[in-house]
Amino acid sequence: MKIAVACDGAQISGHFGHCAHFLFFQAENGQIVGQEDLPSPGHGHGVLPDFVADQGASVIISGGMGAGAVEAFERRAVEVITGASGDPKEAVERFLKGELKSSGVGCSHEGHGHGEGGCHGHGSCGAH
Repeated sequence: MKIAVACDGAQISGHFGHCAHFLFFQAENGQIVGQEDLPSPGHGHGVLPDFVADQGASVIISGGMGAGAVEAFERRAVEVITGASGDPKEAVERFLKGELKSSGVGCSHEGHGHGEGGCHGHGSCGAH
């Protein structure tokens, strides 16, 4: 199983569409057995979901994610986990143990708030 994590530096990116790079973790029998770091190929419409899926990832972990990206991943049969933050490797380890579940945190850019906790804690995507 390959698990992708959208990252900014050494942390999980708060917004999938603005991430600087992706860490791809290879997992076998519930353990991480490999890791690869690839730069983001850019932020054009639909580019990132296809890039992640084309790398063979079956799971994507991120902070917030827009509905369009979620739908693109669903079309490619990639499981979306949103609401994650902190260390990417720790998040993957928690996912493998069944302890990391998607919060359903999304991002829209119409300026609407996202409720309590909001878009990775900012309340709206206007903080990007």
